[in-house]
Amino acid sequence: MTTTRKIIHIDMDAFFAAVEQRDFPKYRGKPIIVGGQPNSRGVVATCSYEARKYGIHSAMPSSQAFRACPQAIFVKPRFEAYRQVSEQIRAIYRQYTDLVEPVSLDEAYLDVTLVNDFKGSATLLAKDIKSQIKRQTELIASAGISYNKFLAKIASDINKPDGLCLITPEQGPDFIAELPVGKFHGIGKATEAKMLALGLRTGADLKDCSPVLLQQHFGKAGAHYHNIAHGIDNRPIRTNRPSKSVGVETTFQQDLIDPDTILEQLEQLLFKAVHKVRSKNLSAHTLTVKIKYDNFEQITRSRTLLTAVNDEPASTDIIRDLINKTETGIRKIRLLGVTLSSLQPRSEMPEYRQMDIFTG
Repeated sequence: MTTTRKIIHIDMDAFFAAVEQRDFPKYRGKPIIVGGQPNSRGVVATCSYEARKYGIHSAMPSSQAFRACPQAIFVKPRFEAYRQVSEQIRAIYRQYTDLVEPVSLDEAYLDVTLVNDFKGSATLLAKDIKSQIKRQTELIASAGISYNKFLAKIASDINKPDGLCLITPEQGPDFIAELPVGKFHGIGKATEAKMLALGLRTGADLKDCSPVLLQQHFGKAGAHYHNIAHGIDNRPIRTNRPSKSVGVETTFQQDLIDPDTILEQLEQLLFKAVHKVRSKNLSAHTLTVKIKYDNFEQITRSRTLLTAVNDEPASTDIIRDLINKTETGIRKIRLLGVTLSSLQPRSEMPEYRQMDIFTG
């Protein structure tokens, strides 16, 4: 007899904004927008629930957010602070189970099928995790519990903020049948529009649709849509921790001093580093340049962005700006390196993260 899985999805509520309000009491109770400044071409990374009352949401242009709520406080992201809190929260998860799959800084899946704490109740376990997170970090999390990742993810979003929702195997089929296709995790606006054009409005419509037709219109994803419409999601919890950074460097036989040559070498290293990251199906958001002078003194210069670092001209401009803040062209250099960090799975990245919130 197959054991029914117990999957918990934990999603921190307004994570970046919540950390800002925790660390800076003057922000508490006020509409906080973490992201680009209102006079830029940037976007909202996340915002507090006080700001959401004005219709502000992630990926909204910062200028539009300002028009919706002129009194909002715009704050630049502090990724190092968010990463530290994220590691603290992940340590809490691992007190309950080793089967933890971090999805991003603010969310993770936990498989607690074989956990016997709380008499085997995944709901009570999730409630305790939420309590521990609040006690140790002063932050609020929402939790969804179900028998697969798809439903656990949706459940965690139902009663936000501070939500706790269980979807049992008995409730699953009816819940999925009534769910609008636009609420299915992984179905974006373009796919939703295509489904609506085909008359597919709910999970029940997807369930009744021929898998052949779904594959014709949606390719390989069609099989996934067919499965989840039937409540089938056998994706395991992936516990492999992603690399923290990817770096390449080179030591020169003859010291470099010409700025153009140095920039050219860094561009080549960036190209190699980016393709290493892509080969791991990851994206990077922190770019670090490493310089070792001829006297073996070593320095680094970094920049963290919401845009994924790539090998396009914009990244070259960042490198140029970073080395302008060093003694490049003045002192001889014997080693150069490029490191990419703040890595996240490319498949999990929302589209808006391809936009630089600091542009303009």
